[in-house]
Amino acid sequence: MTDRNRLYTGAAIGLVAAAALGFGAARLTQPAPPAPTPTSEVAAPAKPTTAVAMTPQALSASQITVAPAASGELDAAILASATVASTPDAEAVLTARAPGTVTRIFARIGDPVRAGQTLALVESRDASQIAADRASASARVTLAGRQLARERTLLNQGVSPRADFETAQANLAVAQADARRASAAAGAARVSGDGRSVAVVSPVSGRVTSAAANLGQFVAAESELFRVADPTRLQITASVPPADAGRVRTGDRVELITNDGRTIEGRVRAATGVVDPQSRTATVVVTPTAGTSTLSPGQLVQARILASGGAAKNGVMVPQDAVQTLGQQTVVFVRTRTGFKAQPVQIGSRSGGMVALVDGLAAGTPIATVNAFLLKAELEKNQGGEE
Repeated sequence: MTDRNRLYTGAAIGLVAAAALGFGAARLTQPAPPAPTPTSEVAAPAKPTTAVAMTPQALSASQITVAPAASGELDAAILASATVASTPDAEAVLTARAPGTVTRIFARIGDPVRAGQTLALVESRDASQIAADRASASARVTLAGRQLARERTLLNQGVSPRADFETAQANLAVAQADARRASAAAGAARVSGDGRSVAVVSPVSGRVTSAAANLGQFVAAESELFRVADPTRLQITASVPPADAGRVRTGDRVELITNDGRTIEGRVRAATGVVDPQSRTATVVVTPTAGTSTLSPGQLVQARILASGGAAKNGVMVPQDAVQTLGQQTVVFVRTRTGFKAQPVQIGSRSGGMVALVDGLAAGTPIATVNAFLLKAELEKNQGGEE
């Protein structure tokens, strides 16, 4: 290689080195891009919701019970076993008014009946005798009336003495009294028009709850054939321990709890205040204020009587089922216009299925009681979906 070629080669190498050095310097002096802000990489956590929307139709389908939080101290609640029964004027025992044979049956168990409706006919010899007595008494009244009219005519003509006229008057009065007695006996026995049968008639409206009569059966007088009760007119009799009976007042609020967990509101109608020597308990009569369609005579329920006598009223009590744990908080679900809202509360003592609240809820606030755990599950599901 000549010297000239070496000169050209060295110059080219120098140019390449200079270009590389300049590019590196430019990269080093270029300003760094701005660091990403934390908000552009991680979104702010959403505030957890505490509300559950629920339509009236969904509330009914879920069987969530809403009741106001009760006022009073925890020891004000009295738990007692109770029995559902018809009111005394809403249930009737229908019997045969005379011995005889059942010839007609017009109603069966479960059939609706109205007051005055005939449920069966009993053919009876006594019915025939009662009908004959009524007819005889009526005939004697007619005869006595004619004799009195004849004696009045003879008295006016001066033929018959006044004593005979007065005797005829007395005979008519006696005959009329006998006729009224025979008519009353026939009415009490409910003798049919043909005088052969006595009718079994319901004195109240309702439904047939018992039917012991069979066609062709011979029954004695006063034998029970049917029972009729009005299922909408009920009362509950609760057996209260003697130590607590004195604290119950008329009008006290009562929660009736059925075997399937439903709660029905009621009020104390009367308290006897007398301890039964057999059961050693006092009877408290409760009238349900709602939900009577879900009760039936003979059903057993548990009564939670919120007694107002001898107990402070500045506390708040709720059923144990109403208290739920949501995360680190203890809440109850307060009823709102659109559904429910989880309300944090502070609980105190627990007793007899009730919880005393120290703070967080005012007495009278409507809350979810039975099936409140469904609201908790729905709220946790919604929060999980947002995450």
